[in-house]
Amino acid sequence: MPSSHLLLEEPIRMASILEPSKASFFSAMTKIVGTLGPKSRSVETISGCLKAGMSVARFDFSWCDPEYHQETLENLKTAIKGTKKLCAVMLDTVGAEMQVVNKSETTISLEIDAQVVLTPNQGQEASSEILPINFDGLAQAVKTGDTIFIGQYLFTGSETTSVWLEVSEVKGNDVVCIIKNSATLTGSLFTLHASQIHIDLPTLTEKDKEVISTWGVKNKIDFLSLSYTRHAKDVREARDFLSKLGDLSQTQIFAKIENVEGLTHFDEILQEADGIILSRGNLGIDLPPEKVFLFQKSALHKCNMAGKPAVLTRVVDSMTDNLRPTRAEATDVANAVLDGSDAILLGAETLRGLYPVETISTVGRICSEAEKVFNQDLYFKRTVKYVGEPMTHLESIASSAVRAAIKVKASIIICFTSSGRAARLIAKYRPTMPVLSVVIPRLKTNQLKWSFSGAFEARQSLIVRGLFPMLADPRHPAESETTTASNESILKVALDHGKALGVIKSHDRVVVCQKLGDASVVKIIELED
Repeated sequence: MPSSHLLLEEPIRMASILEPSKASFFSAMTKIVGTLGPKSRSVETISGCLKAGMSVARFDFSWCDPEYHQETLENLKTAIKGTKKLCAVMLDTVGAEMQVVNKSETTISLEIDAQVVLTPNQGQEASSEILPINFDGLAQAVKTGDTIFIGQYLFTGSETTSVWLEVSEVKGNDVVCIIKNSATLTGSLFTLHASQIHIDLPTLTEKDKEVISTWGVKNKIDFLSLSYTRHAKDVREARDFLSKLGDLSQTQIFAKIENVEGLTHFDEILQEADGIILSRGNLGIDLPPEKVFLFQKSALHKCNMAGKPAVLTRVVDSMTDNLRPTRAEATDVANAVLDGSDAILLGAETLRGLYPVETISTVGRICSEAEKVFNQDLYFKRTVKYVGEPMTHLESIASSAVRAAIKVKASIIICFTSSGRAARLIAKYRPTMPVLSVVIPRLKTNQLKWSFSGAFEARQSLIVRGLFPMLADPRHPAESETTTASNESILKVALDHGKALGVIKSHDRVVVCQKLGDASVVKIIELED
């Protein structure tokens, strides 16, 4: 059996491990979300990131102003034109995040066993004895013995740039803490996290709403990353807010699970959200370390069965400063793929890391190797069993397309779709070959002007494992009035596109999934010379 089809359950020949990996147009089926910032905002660097495999650019609004992010986004647009690589845009909200305010940016040294006071009085100067915070209700939320974490890069796990505190007493609005590890804090803002404690702050803050309704609307964002999602109603409220903002009614909401409260309500949140981001940095300090992997496996399985994209964070922190990941990190990336992750989200690694392009490239290569040993057969059977019978019409077509493609060893699946739903359902069954999602635009009107849909749907597939979008010519209708001639015309364009990418060659078999009138059809094509 060739090494490219080995499963982890089978004995792997040591010689196959030493075989060089084959180059491919698609670096990996698993997608990579890159956070753009100081070290990754030039046109040259973003172009490198796109070529290396970044398909979604994340803009983190917990730091810097909209003007700064707008400049970065303009550079992204230039890089997209230059590289001809599609890229979606994700806006990451601040949410219910508590912060320590250090206006003078003095370096603060905290010594083990000393005391420090957290105060909502932001007029105070930050020092090793007192730390002003941006939240008035901390004293009401905590009690003696509770754990609080503070740090500039708190969730990387670096013990020298973050501090662990234990609440010793509450005095009015102030919280007195014992320092449990020595640390040095530098910068103007540090994140504060109260472990396993409900914080009475809105999930979508007024600042978030302002950014979404201005920067978000202007740039027609594809994804909203909803930080600190704790309940299904958080997603409903965000969706209601987006629905009133024109084009943003199409923006997908990815619920970011960051604490035990979000974990507790995970099932209801998954039902409401378009996708999930498992923010393992925050979860890693809210949960005991030995429990994080259990939540990862459970949550990814639930996302997979629901057919909703799952994104994993905090995988190669050491690459912020180094050209190579640690052995544990490389294994962690591979396990994320084997557990069923759709995408890997890089934060500090690309935002302020020294090697953003190399990091994306390295993560892509690890994902690609893991995909070769992903047990698709077992996954497929488990998914079909979970869905049960009778299947819906679309589910049946999607699973049949994947089964046929694997049986005939097709090089690619081509799916015609207008909403993107059919292509996402095919991706749910994790085919071993790429899925070319041909998005056929629909003509729509708001009674003032006519426009074509399709761009949102195409870009939103850039976060789904194995989906690679292509926007069809809007002159080809998508629905029941479609003629055989126009169908064949679109198919020819799709096949030519596949050949140009190098994923289809002579004598290859291709599985096509399309709608003909009221019927959905799966057909197998064998290409001639």
